[in-house]
Amino acid sequence: MFKVYGSAMCPDCVWLKLNFDTYGIEYEFIDILDSLKNLKEFLKLRDNLEVFDRLKKIGDIGLPAVVRENGEVFVAWEKYITDELGLKLLELEDKKSCSIDGKGC
Repeated sequence: MFKVYGSAMCPDCVWLKLNFDTYGIEYEFIDILDSLKNLKEFLKLRDNLEVFDRLKKIGDIGLPAVVRENGEVFVAWEKYITDELGLKLLELEDKKSCSIDGKGC
């Protein structure tokens, strides 16, 4: 089962949950804003793993972050749905932005 670090306030996390739930992908959602423990767990990953380097450079938070059972972390969950599972991404009806400039997350 996957662990997904995210936030209920993050539109991309809501989008991931829609797809994972619809396709029956098992995961534990860890909301980083629910507790300092959850936030610290996520920051430990974000601050130490190369997968987040590009995201940090462009000012992204790095959510949602998916952790496989073997500990591998990936953020390109859309490619997991389309490339690994061969499924079509479901779209949110009203996808909001969470960036300061309003262009994405």
